[in-house]
Amino acid sequence: MSDYYEIRHTVGFEETNLVGNVYYVNYVRWQGRCREMFLKEKAPAVLEEVRQDLKLFTLKVECEFFSEITAFDDLSIRLRLEELTQTQIQFTFDYVHLCPDDERLVARGRQRIACMRGPNTATVPSRVPEQLREALVPYATSTVNGRGA
Repeated sequence: MSDYYEIRHTVGFEETNLVGNVYYVNYVRWQGRCREMFLKEKAPAVLEEVRQDLKLFTLKVECEFFSEITAFDDLSIRLRLEELTQTQIQFTFDYVHLCPDDERLVARGRQRIACMRGPNTATVPSRVPEQLREALVPYATSTVNGRGA
């Protein structure tokens, strides 16, 4: 078992700019998609809580680019847990170009979310649901696991 949750993606023309490389906003979109698929596959009960009153507020998103990718490149978007507090989660995302003979890290992203509950006019912080905490354990980085950095 790997220490990351992964989705695979093949870049389409609609995700590139006039020059032919991937437009930067797609990296953020892929982070969201990876997070959603993680919830669907690894913590489906949390999705039911979202349908009720749990809100997952994105507080911060960032992405650092190392190399360009273009249409029809195959990607692996790899999610890891970087930090887990009582009410917040911070993920890292590695964007890996899957080449025929090797893999190449093309970007690295980070996303911080807060768990909130209540009506929109009175939303308050809430503990990270237990099923989500448990689902994240296998994907924790060494600093979260307590092994040190």
